[in-house]
Amino acid sequence: MTDKKIIAIDLDGTTLYSDGVTVSDYTKQIFKSVQDQGHHIIIATGRPYRMALQIYQELALDTPMINFNGAMISIPGQHWPHALSKHVDKAMVFELIKEEERFELDFLAAEFRRKFFINAFDKANPQIFGIDSFEAYHQMRMDKLDDDPNAILLQTRITDKLLLASQINDHFDNQVNISAWGGQNGILEIVPKGISKASALAHYLDVTGQDVSNLIAFGDEHNDVEMLGFAGTGYAMKNASDVLLAHADHQIAYTNDEDGVARTLETLFL
Repeated sequence: MTDKKIIAIDLDGTTLYSDGVTVSDYTKQIFKSVQDQGHHIIIATGRPYRMALQIYQELALDTPMINFNGAMISIPGQHWPHALSKHVDKAMVFELIKEEERFELDFLAAEFRRKFFINAFDKANPQIFGIDSFEAYHQMRMDKLDDDPNAILLQTRITDKLLLASQINDHFDNQVNISAWGGQNGILEIVPKGISKASALAHYLDVTGQDVSNLIAFGDEHNDVEMLGFAGTGYAMKNASDVLLAHADHQIAYTNDEDGVARTLETLFL
């Protein structure tokens, strides 16, 4: 592989260890060596900007970062003229609160670049939001929600998250895109219709004049389906969900806790 590649990496369940925090020194070393060869590594995550920025900095990236499953793409610390920020109608937040019994919701949160508001503290783990504990200003109120959020995050008690995603999408007349987080929690993330990690990567390729055949992507979950299907080469982790496998070109032999992404990049480029 001599062409310069764009390497899109999911974070949770893919690049990060299962603690949701750790990036191994080995991964950092491999990423640096790959970037030194002229390849571009791009984070593509469902996480909000504020919860991915430290990882971006740890990896010493200077490329765009994709957040909220494609609803935001920006270059941290720079004014990038091609940055995008898409939003969900805030009316959907209040509609979902009305329907929380029907959809068996534990909580619902409106997510922005650097802040969030949540409607119930008692059934939510603050670590999902990158904090140790909730503060009063995190409480959702109508007067606080004066802007449209980038995404809506919700936790459900319904086991079949993908079925519920379909039901919510039907409720909103297919005006949103809904994907499930990895892991055992029942987390769904709602972004505007037509938005995905793939749509953000397509925007990046378009403005930089690069071909999709040079795009490599790594993921593990439902929210990586479009990205792996779009990429020239899509890699599913060893720990990937069955939903994702049908959309991957390859399943790698290592999990996120075994540095699967870095091991694969080392084989491909080093």
